[in-house]
Amino acid sequence: MPDVGYSYEPHEPFGEGLTTRRPWNTGALTMVELINGRVAMLGFAAALIGELVSGQGPAGQVMAMVRWYLSL
Repeated sequence: MPDVGYSYEPHEPFGEGLTTRRPWNTGALTMVELINGRVAMLGFAAALIGELVSGQGPAGQVMAMVRWYLSL
């Protein structure tokens, strides 16, 4: 038996949720943004280490990997 007290939110026009104030779960978003920032820092550090090791920038490393992959 469905819960009678539950009701769906009304449909909203496209983009309206981005411009109106809504009660988002900011606690969950805080943790997601924290993890996202840490992963971005790891990726940036990996790009710097790769540049120090190979002597090529990130784009050069990608092109070298593509050339290596296509030569197999």
